[in-house]
Amino acid sequence: MEYRKLGNTGLKVSALCLGTMTFGWTTDEKNSYEVLNAAFDAGVNFIDTADIYSRWHPGNPGGVAETYIGAWLRGKPRDQVVVATKVRGEMGSGPNDQGLSRHHIMSAVESSLRRLRTDYIDLYQLHFPDDETPIEETLRALDDLTHQGKVRYLGASNFPAWQVMKALWTSAQHNLARFDCLQPHYNLVWRAEFERELRDVCRTEGLGVIPYSPLQGGFLTGKYRRGAPTPRGVRGEGNDRMTRFLAEDRHIALLDAMDAIAETRGKTLSQIAVAWLLADPIITSPIIGSNTAAQLQELLGAVSFRLSAEEKQKLDDLTAWQLQ
Repeated sequence: MEYRKLGNTGLKVSALCLGTMTFGWTTDEKNSYEVLNAAFDAGVNFIDTADIYSRWHPGNPGGVAETYIGAWLRGKPRDQVVVATKVRGEMGSGPNDQGLSRHHIMSAVESSLRRLRTDYIDLYQLHFPDDETPIEETLRALDDLTHQGKVRYLGASNFPAWQVMKALWTSAQHNLARFDCLQPHYNLVWRAEFERELRDVCRTEGLGVIPYSPLQGGFLTGKYRRGAPTPRGVRGEGNDRMTRFLAEDRHIALLDAMDAIAETRGKTLSQIAVAWLLADPIITSPIIGSNTAAQLQELLGAVSFRLSAEEKQKLDDLTAWQLQ
C-alpha cells in the first residue's frame, strides 16, 4: 500500500480510503466486518464514514456504519487506523438534530464517539454547508473540540469554493483550527464541480483531497451498457442519472476507451477509473466503497499500477467537454 500526506499535515493516510456509506444499507453487518478486515489487511489505514449512514434505509436510525466500525475497532490497534466521520445531517426530529450549530456539533460528536467506541476522531468533517449558522460559530466549536483532544484534524465535504475560502479566512482571522482537507464529488464523468474552482483552492491552500464516488455510482465499472438491461439488485436500477449518462454518446466513447486500456493493461474499468484519480498529484486518497471483500480486492488493484501519460491524456481529452 502507498501512503500520502493529508494536505499540509504530517498525517499519513493510505492512497485509498475505505468508504462505508453502504454499511447497514446494501452491505450487511457480516460483510461490513469482512470488508473492514480485508482493507486493514491490505494496508488501508483510512476509513471514512458519517453519522447519518445509512439513515435513509428503512428502519435504520442512522449511526449504523459508525456502530459497525466501533465494534470492529475493538480488535484493532486504534493508533493504526485513521477514522474520519462527518456532522451536519438530520439525526432526529428535533429542531436542533441537524446543522452546524455549536449545539448540534457538540451533541453529535459525543454520539459519534460513543458509537465508534473511541475517545477521539482523527478527521471530523462538515458534511455539507449550513447557511443558517454563522461559520464563526461552527469553527469555534470545532476549534474547542481540537483543544479538547476529541478531534485531531478538520475537513469539509460538498462545500463550494467560496465557502471553503470563507472558512479558511475566518480561521486565519480568529486563530481557529482550519480545514485540512476537502471531500468533493469527483470522477471522470463529474469533473467540472471540482476542477473549475475547488482544485485551485486545494492547491494554493494546501488541502488534502479525498474524492468520493470515484466510480460514479457504478457507471464507471462498465456494468451499465447502452441497450443492455440494468443488472438486478444494483443501486443504479431505475436511476434517472444513469439513464442520462447512457444517453450521452460522449460517455459511451469514454467507456469504449476505458475498455481498450483495460484490455491492454489487464485491468478492470473500475481500476482504470480509480487509477485516473491516483495519477493526479493533487489527489490524496479516493474513497472506495464495497459491498463485499471480493469487490474491495478488485479496487485495491488500482494502487499497483499507473496509467501511462498517453492513457491519462486520452481520458482527459475525452471528458474535457465537461469543463467548457
